Amino acid sequence: MFAHPTAVIDQGCKIGTGTKIWHFCHLMTGCEVGEKCIIGQNVMIGSKVVIGNGVKIQNNVSVYEGVVLEDEVFVGPSAVFTNVINPRSAVERKREFKKTIVKKGATIGANATIVCGVTIGAYAFIGAGAVVTKDVTAYALVTGNPARQTGWMSEYGQKIVFNDINEAVCNESGEKYILSNGKIEKSIIK
Repeated sequence: MFAHPTAVIDQGCKIGTGTKIWHFCHLMTGCEVGEKCIIGQNVMIGSKVVIGNGVKIQNNVSVYEGVVLEDEVFVGPSAVFTNVINPRSAVERKREFKKTIVKKGATIGANATIVCGVTIGAYAFIGAGAVVTKDVTAYALVTGNPARQTGWMSEYGQKIVFNDINEAVCNESGEKYILSNGKIEKSIIK
């Protein structure tokens, strides 16, 4: 593990091997960060946050208590997570934190806002500046405010288009995908 001298890592954090923590970060007591993660400049990771292996969090992101980032998630610069649905300065709602789960391989674009209590499916792609207010299906591409599905993405982060028999191929990897009842499965080619 590498931590820049300006990073503040509270006692009681669990940090995996090979993880790099850059300038002016703050990791709060009780957070868990997996192996081979990159935590960019000025990132705050709250107490009880769980971050999987191979996660990349770019600069200026606050990951608040209640957020779970599974393996290989990418969080773009200045993305925003919340943990209370109806915050008020004068009303304490720490017992009302809502859980937000970002599944394996998902990407969250720069300046996107993730409203608490949602699940972002595996390999979903949240466009830059999108405001996510409801669950996102695995492999879905969502954009806008509020975020709406505008397409599908491969595991390589390439837009895929389904033909008339609901099959698509990733131009970069050659992997095949099948769309059935609004959900994608990666085809096993034999």
